[in-house]
Amino acid sequence: MQHKFVRAAAAVSAVTASLLITACQKEPTGPAVVKIGHVGPTSGQIAHLGKDNEMGARLAIDDLNAKGVTIGGQPVKFELLAEDDGADPKQGTAAAQKLVDAKVNGVVGHLNSGTSIPASKVYSDAGIPQVSPSATNPKFTRQGFKTTFRVVADDVHLGGTLGRYAVNELKGQSIAVIDDRTAYGQGVADEFEKGVAGAGGKVVGREFTNDKATDFTAILTALKDKKPDVVFFGGMDAVAGPMLRQMKQLGIQAKFLGGDGICTGALPELSGDSIADSQVVCAEAGGVEGEAKTAMDAFRTKFKSKFNTDVQIYAPYVYDAVNVLAEAMVKAGSSDPAKYLPELAKTADYKGVTGTITFDEKGDIKNGALTLYTYKGRERKQIAVVR
Repeated sequence: MQHKFVRAAAAVSAVTASLLITACQKEPTGPAVVKIGHVGPTSGQIAHLGKDNEMGARLAIDDLNAKGVTIGGQPVKFELLAEDDGADPKQGTAAAQKLVDAKVNGVVGHLNSGTSIPASKVYSDAGIPQVSPSATNPKFTRQGFKTTFRVVADDVHLGGTLGRYAVNELKGQSIAVIDDRTAYGQGVADEFEKGVAGAGGKVVGREFTNDKATDFTAILTALKDKKPDVVFFGGMDAVAGPMLRQMKQLGIQAKFLGGDGICTGALPELSGDSIADSQVVCAEAGGVEGEAKTAMDAFRTKFKSKFNTDVQIYAPYVYDAVNVLAEAMVKAGSSDPAKYLPELAKTADYKGVTGTITFDEKGDIKNGALTLYTYKGRERKQIAVVR
């Protein structure tokens, strides 16, 4: 009798377990999580730019989740994993490895060329797509990595355009060049110098500093003796601001040119309001005009409403980079990097808030635009969009 009871109880338990398993299998599991990594310097001298980038990424993630995106017929929830690289190459590679270990589906970043380039190998080795919103050094996309992309024009275009502008438009007769010895700063300064030479201009002096410096008296005094009418600086706004202040103190009244690293809303404040009207000319590696400007204006308004601060510079490019990754996943029907990477490489005519995005065979944006700006008071004013 006892054996029969035990066998019956066991049979009931087995049926109950089977029903429980079936019920569990039928329970909804919720949307799949797609992890997007973002890396920028949210500490250090240019933390204001890194935070600007991160906010651009957060806005993109929120907008994607509000839309209710599906990938391969399955609803997904996008999640941002943000890391700080302090604009330091070693910290950048550590941050990249951390995102790889977290099994992110794609990465937007890094901000600086000096961090983007070494980090790109980490992502390439892991097969994870990386889209930089602001790394302009040509080397970034010329290492042969299939996972590396950018949504801005490179330094060949940016530096060369500014070099020609200095000679042809500003009529510079005596041009001085300073760089901060970073991959970005030195790279864009080299291309600027080539652009000057190609336009028949003359560089009368070249000096360098570093991206943490605050005292430029020695190099500016050396250049003052050469009576420059144009000074080009390859570096970021945190260094350019104090440099402009010290140029004023030394009586150097030259035009001051720079790339997108100085072309920020924070530059007037960082200079202690030492900028004379139209003294600074800078180029942003991107640009919208005509009807496309409406999308950019709408983005800036939405950004200000959400974060109660104005866009510094790169946030719109981060926003587009996140959305370009998402669109490639949707087209591929998968968030698996190996499966959507071919679709990402084929991105063509994507209409973003920064303009139309099409990647070439290296991962560079085709026909990238540049926007030239100057400053009047504390306001940044657009001069022209060039290609």
